[in-house]
Amino acid sequence: MNVNDFLTLLAPEALLTVGALTILVLGMIWRDERAYRPLAGVGIVAAAASVAASLATSGATAALPQGMLVADGFTQFFRVIGAGCAAIVLVMALGRKELGNEFPGLLLLATLGILLCAGSANLVMIYVGIELLSITSYVLAGLLRREPRSNEAALKYFFYGAAASAVMLYGLSFFLGLTGAVDLPGIAAGLARSGLTAAVRWVALPGVVLTMVGLGFKIAAVPFHQWSPDVYEGAPTPVTAFLSVGPKAAGFAVMARFFLVALPALQLDWVVLLAALSVVTMCVGNLVALSQTHMKRLLAYSSIAQAGYMLIGLAALQARAAGGGTPPLLGDGVAALLVYLVAYLFTNLGAFTVVQAVEDAAGSDDLSAYTGLVRRAPLVAGAMVFFMLSLVGIPPLACFLGKLFIFSAAVRAELYWLAAIGVVNSAISLAYYFKVVRVMFFDRSEGEAAAMPVAPGLRAALTLTWAGTLGLVIFATPIIAWAARSAEMLAK
Repeated sequence: MNVNDFLTLLAPEALLTVGALTILVLGMIWRDERAYRPLAGVGIVAAAASVAASLATSGATAALPQGMLVADGFTQFFRVIGAGCAAIVLVMALGRKELGNEFPGLLLLATLGILLCAGSANLVMIYVGIELLSITSYVLAGLLRREPRSNEAALKYFFYGAAASAVMLYGLSFFLGLTGAVDLPGIAAGLARSGLTAAVRWVALPGVVLTMVGLGFKIAAVPFHQWSPDVYEGAPTPVTAFLSVGPKAAGFAVMARFFLVALPALQLDWVVLLAALSVVTMCVGNLVALSQTHMKRLLAYSSIAQAGYMLIGLAALQARAAGGGTPPLLGDGVAALLVYLVAYLFTNLGAFTVVQAVEDAAGSDDLSAYTGLVRRAPLVAGAMVFFMLSLVGIPPLACFLGKLFIFSAAVRAELYWLAAIGVVNSAISLAYYFKVVRVMFFDRSEGEAAAMPVAPGLRAALTLTWAGTLGLVIFATPIIAWAARSAEMLAK
């Protein structure tokens, strides 16, 4: 590999690194935060442009030795997800001086962590990517230095994350000891050579469980979700929006590549583990959300439940083996997961944009602050209805398409009971999503007639996410085809 090939392979990551370091270094000299968010935007746009150029020129796979970084279609998909998430969050944060001039640089570093997680096919690089994303997320959660809840969120996130990372690293070491390899294809080959004797399985299966502790923490799966409600509530709302999508996408990217590439020999075992986690995560997230009276905590448990739906897609990876060859589009768990992630990106970031707008006006994220919102900000209330309906999975909105593919993949994998539990949980979620709609449209309070101002950045973010929530179905065919191609590249 020559220098040009190396730079081409790492172009998005290099651009994010240069942008982040430039912002952080200049921030120590020039304290005017207004200059750095446009600079961060330029970095994100440049990284996205390099991804678009590579997608347009070739669909081939390039890689560094030992799988340190793989630039295949699967990686490119998550590069776009990461850049899109960071861009919308950056727009949400426009004009927010309280976040300081470190915010855009840290956001770029966290996005870099997402990209490294997505492209890593090596245990060392997986750990490096997750730690980069985790450490920057801890700092982002505590950016409001004078706010006790923000400090509490950062500390809780750090201690939970440190424990989860240590356990995950211990689990990964099991596979190094069993196979002598750190690259995922090498682990798969080593396990195949071992014949999966009883002794090997007694080491490999605890390794899977311990590794899932760290990855389950990133996606906020039960029982590794305890940090999520407190961190979501205490962190600045733009940071909460990022944490609800970015680390979750990175966690699923690592899980899909790790299980499909490194552990096909243990497929029957990890499918059972993922299916069990999916059921517990969906049920706990939806049932606890019913009693929440603060929007950020409600959306935290909603996000936990959404992770449960996405886990169905990973559990349905066995559809590939069951069908033989390339699975049909409506039965591929990986493609279903990718479609769901696109839908979730727009929908969840849109919901948090509304939360930020109401929080700016009322100074609180309590559900009572949404009373009569339709009369104070009808467009904001209308957008929130679309986001709530999408999270439920009502057609023709974005998450309906994702759930259709997720449940179809489970049915094709003959996981009928798992699909049924997913449908029941979607029905349960109607209760707390429509509680928000009822408060906005039917409840009344004093002084609600005054129009609610919405900052320009929030109006722009609301427009982007609302258009994405509706537009995903309109432009479903190319997006589904893109997800299918990305999933197919992962299987090669």
